[in-house]
Amino acid sequence: MKTTIFDNLDALYKKSADTFVELSEKSIQKHGKFTVALSGGSSPKAIFSLLATPEYAGKIEWNKVYFFWVDERWVSLDDEKSNYKMTLETLLSKVPVTENQVFPMYKDGVEPEDYAKEYEAQIRNVLGDEGIFDFILLGMGDDGHTASLFPGETVLHEKKKWVDAYFLKPQEMYRITLTEPIINKAENVLIVTFGQSKKHALNEVLNGAYHPELYPLQLIEKKESVQIFTDEEATN
Repeated sequence: MKTTIFDNLDALYKKSADTFVELSEKSIQKHGKFTVALSGGSSPKAIFSLLATPEYAGKIEWNKVYFFWVDERWVSLDDEKSNYKMTLETLLSKVPVTENQVFPMYKDGVEPEDYAKEYEAQIRNVLGDEGIFDFILLGMGDDGHTASLFPGETVLHEKKKWVDAYFLKPQEMYRITLTEPIINKAENVLIVTFGQSKKHALNEVLNGAYHPELYPLQLIEKKESVQIFTDEEATN
């Protein structure tokens, strides 16, 4: 696991976008497509906005990119809390992708637990039974959670399902999420987290005892293919 500390967020966002471009080129050259699972939040929003600019958009073979999500609040696709809606507005509506390349992590009229099974089937259909994403973009909350893998939740122990859904009591809402097994299979994982509020959890994740029940980001294996992009506020 390599940690890169940036002295400003613009440089962090640019390097993240550069990484997306580089990995897309390698994956498409290797096996003809680029399969990604994206996160929501403010930092991905800035990265997606960069990728939509002519400077970046012209470097990517968009017709070969397949978009999944790391996790989602169980809200309609037009809800302001939807990670899909944010990605659509900042990136997907601005680049040439078709519906069959985009797999929202929500479906009207379906129970979240049932859609978790359906979503796993969609992943298998595109990625095959190995289930290896080319690229997964993660963040980390102030409490050390990543995706919808929150401290103390049963989902942290899931070893068979690739996708799970459950009711998160502190938020009074359902969440649907990729699980630890499929995240750790990915060819490349980029964790973007920064700011003073992340300092304690990030230090525990990187340097503390192994307590993923408290700091779920520790579930992500510290392999060479995993990178962390952060800033001085979160590390000093």
